[in-house]
Amino acid sequence: DGGVVEVERCDARSRSHAAECTRDAPAPPSARSGPRRGSDGRTRVGAARPVHYGRRVTTSVGDPRYLTCAKAVGTVRERVAIFIDGSNLYNGMRENLQSTRVNLQELMRQLSNGRRLVRCYYFNAPLTDDYDEDLRDGQHRFFESLRRIPYVTVRLGRLHRRHDGSLVEKGIDVAIAVEALSLAHRDAYDCCLLVSGDGDYVELVEAIKRHGQHVECAMFKNQSAGVLLEHADVFRPLDELDWTKILF
Repeated sequence: DGGVVEVERCDARSRSHAAECTRDAPAPPSARSGPRRGSDGRTRVGAARPVHYGRRVTTSVGDPRYLTCAKAVGTVRERVAIFIDGSNLYNGMRENLQSTRVNLQELMRQLSNGRRLVRCYYFNAPLTDDYDEDLRDGQHRFFESLRRIPYVTVRLGRLHRRHDGSLVEKGIDVAIAVEALSLAHRDAYDCCLLVSGDGDYVELVEAIKRHGQHVECAMFKNQSAGVLLEHADVFRPLDELDWTKILF
């Protein structure tokens, strides 16, 4: 506000560059004596005064140091990566909205909420051969439509039929955990937004938090395990989204 921008985080590669950019910042007013002068010896009135608090850098937009450091940091917005448990989202939409026709781009936009979206990862399992062919073809077309959306990656597991005839997903939980943790270790995002209410993700949430990233969980209230909400930094109820723009 008022021409001031806060750079919350520097990625590992640019941290040293950003520090070098601000190394020659003026001293605080209490440590300064006399007027401020530029490199040309002229007195400067109202020159920017960067203030450093740990990894945060505050400076006015007009200061050349801001431009240089902003390039070094890469962004001034929080980076968010979205991980969607597709079957969890599908079941929640069917129960709460009586519709599963989702505009994923609009859902991503509302969940990102103005932050920089690194990538959205969508996880699901294809229907088995004993399902109706039209259903399988429809699901396949849906997966292909998601792959055409910029910054969306589709990861597929598999369905396993038990002896009692019930189906269970295989490989989805592990795939989400591997993807989210590997990206966290590479400092690829600042916030992990997990679209699921499954309590089995508690250990994943804690592992990401220990690494220094934030974790948000988004799901319908009646589809969310209390234990997961206790461990997530922020809970985003999907009930509160503008579904008139998401459903089609």
